[in-house]
Amino acid sequence: MDLLRRLRLFVRAHPYWADALLAALLYLVTVLWPTGGRPSTQWSNFDPDEVLLVAGLLVYAPLALRRRYPILVLVCTVAATVGYMFVGPVRGPILAGSGLAIYTVSSVVERRLALAIGGVAVLSVGIASMALSPEKWDKSVNGIAFAWTAMTVAVGESVRSRRAFVAAIEERARRAEHTREEEARRRVAEERLRIARELHDIVGHHIALINIQAGVASTVLETQPDTARQALAQVREAGRAALSELGATVAVLRQTGEPEGAASPREPAPGLAQLPQLLASFERAGLTVECRTEGEPVTVPAAIDLTAYRVLQESLTNVGKHAAASSATVLLAYRPGRLHIEVDDEGQAAAPSSRKGAESAGGYGLIGMRERAASVGGSFSAGPRPGGGFQVTVDLPTGAATRAAPRPATVTPGRGTEQPQDQTQRRGAAVPRMSLPNLLATRRQTSDDPTTGDA
Repeated sequence: MDLLRRLRLFVRAHPYWADALLAALLYLVTVLWPTGGRPSTQWSNFDPDEVLLVAGLLVYAPLALRRRYPILVLVCTVAATVGYMFVGPVRGPILAGSGLAIYTVSSVVERRLALAIGGVAVLSVGIASMALSPEKWDKSVNGIAFAWTAMTVAVGESVRSRRAFVAAIEERARRAEHTREEEARRRVAEERLRIARELHDIVGHHIALINIQAGVASTVLETQPDTARQALAQVREAGRAALSELGATVAVLRQTGEPEGAASPREPAPGLAQLPQLLASFERAGLTVECRTEGEPVTVPAAIDLTAYRVLQESLTNVGKHAAASSATVLLAYRPGRLHIEVDDEGQAAAPSSRKGAESAGGYGLIGMRERAASVGGSFSAGPRPGGGFQVTVDLPTGAATRAAPRPATVTPGRGTEQPQDQTQRRGAAVPRMSLPNLLATRRQTSDDPTTGDA
């Protein structure tokens, strides 16, 4: 077995040398061997004719190039074989050369061409055998010539079919492996994108609130210590909320498996039911939000619910980060099969361009909202309003939505009971606060005053 394996490796590594050695071996056996030349039973009585030696050389020499020029080698070999029959009385062994050439052609060309070429070769050798044989119609002699050449065609076709089958199997396996790798890369990319969106929405919102409240505390620390303490309390609350949501997200990401029948891990998935708390967090940051609802609220799928919440969260966060506005308007319009969301702010005219500039400089807020909407089959648009300010518009499919149960009234600290969610809500401050534009202006004045240091 080891010898055969080495022989296969040698043939694969040196195919032309292997063919040359094979041709030399056939020449030795069928021409130089006593039974391959003139009729004789003893090697000592063998005196090969020079013509036979040359004819045999013409039969086998081309076989060294049979892999590179199979059809040309077949033509030369068959012609030399027929010529050999004119000078040599023994024809059986010499047919090995033409048989090998026919086999080579049949194993490398397509079936119809192989059958046509093989048929011509079979007829040429067979007819020459019958015409030149002393026993022209000897069935046993001429039958061997026909059978030998026909058998080589069949063997070559069988080898070609097997090679094609193996190649098809290997190609299919290669494509399947490539497809699996592509699918794995696609899933990894999608998962990374989903995690990036989730972390951006979770961290970005709370960090924006922390930044605003920290700015408030820094600005009024000396003049309004009570307001500064309230702002710092909101910083602590926002930080605690961010850590809580990050911890829940990390716990989901670390989940590697679960027992059979166990409950599936659930990622943090807030929805429109948490909208009052979301609006209250922006109120405490100095942004007044008016929320209007049109149509009859319905229970939407979880993915739509989460997308709507994240879009509202990111839109209002952008208002606080990029727009010098003290108020924003939220519209939730429940339409047949759709949920329409609009977020408008009254920011300065330059705010939209700066907002887009922030996106192109590395922000992913608008990109994330667009991707979220597209992932659930919705549409997204954002841009400046003609009269100033910025507007975000999202349309989400609700599918087979059901009528939602009446939402309980929400309570905001310092405000008492609010109106239900299906009515227009004007949310004010829960604690004494300065409007966002005034805070920004105060901070600029403080930073410009040389007698005032940074708090």
